[in-house]
Parts: sequence; structure tokens; C-alpha cells
Amino acid sequence: MTCTDSELLTVTAARELARRRLVFAGHGLPTLAVALARHSVAPEIETVYESGVIGAHPMAPPRSITDPILVTGAECVLSMAQMFGFVLQGGRVDVAFLGAAQIDRYGSLNSSIIGDWASPRVRLPGSGGAIEVMANAGEVFVVMRRHTPRSLVGELDFCTSPSPRRARETGGGARPRGKGVTRVITEHGILARDSIDDELRLVAVHPGVPVQRVRAATGWDLRIADDLAEIPPPNPEELRLLREELDPDRIFLR
Repeated sequence: MTCTDSELLTVTAARELARRRLVFAGHGLPTLAVALARHSVAPEIETVYESGVIGAHPMAPPRSITDPILVTGAECVLSMAQMFGFVLQGGRVDVAFLGAAQIDRYGSLNSSIIGDWASPRVRLPGSGGAIEVMANAGEVFVVMRRHTPRSLVGELDFCTSPSPRRARETGGGARPRGKGVTRVITEHGILARDSIDDELRLVAVHPGVPVQRVRAATGWDLRIADDLAEIPPPNPEELRLLREELDPDRIFLR
């Protein structure tokens, strides 16, 4: 059964949430991936939103992290200060999703500028709560819609959210409690790392994707796992759930 890139990314991300419990979800495909995981591999999973909604069970796909539909049926709603201070900084989040324009081999993220700081070609939204998320979540997943040398780079144009390794090397301040980015899910496959000193390496590819293509699309000398796996394609039930129940209006599955 054929699927779109958005469906492929969502299904792959949802499967990676097996055995996770509390997930900090960003807007878009991460929200959809958590919903799919709840209907498949992780029925007990709970969702946290930056807006302060804890344990969201929306009746329809929220259009933003502040959509009032998130409040209906939620386990509780906290102020943002309480959510960041008690839930996130308290180390209660198992997995958090973050997005970025660029990511490097150790999982540092750039969501601020493209180009030179003094005269950037593109200005991006910036950090928001991403620095707190990177530092305090048990691990971080990144879903990249495009896997190119411009997005997976040898050197960031600007570091918005430092990986635990980069934060440690910089010195000073509180040491991050989590592992940082442990999964990068792209159109080509999955890159992963285990400890803060590990580089992201290719651990799985989608069917028909050669390793040479992934290496050519990565801005550093990408290491390949010895036990490189092939990711099973989305099955009919996963696609049915996405298309008929979770996002029938294709808000996110564009």
C-alpha cells in the first residue's frame, strides 16, 4: 500500500514511542505520531503540551498547541511556569519532540538563523522552550521532513539548543539531565545515538533506500550501524487509523 512522506514519517515516529509513557509533543506530525502510538504500540502513553495541558485526549486533531480542544478530556491543565518547573524540569518527561532547521552529528539544533549572525539569509522562530526541553527530557526525537546536507549539517550556522555534549564542553551552568537527541526520523530512515558522546549513526533505512543515498544527503561522514535494519512499511491498519480516524481532513498529512 502506497503512502505519502508525511504518513511514512508519522508511522515511523509512532513505532519509536513503544514503551514510552509521558511525551512532550510539538505541533504537527509529533502530535499525530503520539495519537497513532496511543492507538497501536503505546496505549498508555500520555501527551504534554508546552501550553500546560497534561494528558491530552483531544476529540480531533488540534490545530495548534493552544487549541482549546486540547483542554477537553485532559488529565489536568497547568500554567506554563508549573509545567516547565514541575513536569519538565522535574525530569518527568520520557520523550520530547523538537523541530529544527539544522541538526549536527551530536544532536545540537539550530532554529534561529540560516547564514551569518550579523546578516542572516533567513530568520527562524528561535528557541521557545526548546532549550529547557533539550536539557530536561529523558530523550529527544526530531522529525525532519527533508534529509539534505543543508539540514543535517557538519556545522550549525547557529546553535539554538545545544546537545548535552556541547553544553558540557562549553562549561558553566546546569548540566543537562537527559540524553539529548536519540532519534532523528527522516524520509530516508532513522539516525540514532545512545550516550551523550555518541554521534548520530544510521541504524535503519526505509525500503529501497540505499546507504549511499543517505550518506550523500548528510553533511558529515555518517557512520552506519553494523546491524543496519530495514524499516517495515506502514501497514494497512496504521494507514487506516491516520486517514480515517486521526487526521481525516489531512490537517497534518499534507
